[in-house]
Amino acid sequence: MTVAELQTLHDGLLRARAELVDAGAFEVKAEMDSPVASARDEDEAPLVEMGQAIASARNIERIERIQKIDDALRRLVENPDEYGLCSRCGEPIPVRRLALMPFATSCVPCQSSREVTPHGPGRRKITDYR
Repeated sequence: MTVAELQTLHDGLLRARAELVDAGAFEVKAEMDSPVASARDEDEAPLVEMGQAIASARNIERIERIQKIDDALRRLVENPDEYGLCSRCGEPIPVRRLALMPFATSCVPCQSSREVTPHGPGRRKITDYR
């Protein structure tokens, strides 16, 4: 990988991290001022809880993404010769893949083999659920 490609990936990682941090966290507070909370309508309470769960899940996802970006930045700075090499097979990860996912640690074949389901590709049959 060329120095220019590494610099482009480094800049992209920094931009992505800044965007995630600047966007801030999703609000996960109880909506005490809402008609739902004040009326204490048992039918509406699940909506408030669902909103809180969604916001919490998004915050967790954002934190995990920032951690992946931080790990990629660390790898890129500490050992630029090994950045972009698959952690499983050692082959170069295509620059195009890294441009889309600069925190990727595996090439497509290795990632695909990791994600194979026990039932193989395709739809499951109704008999699989017995």
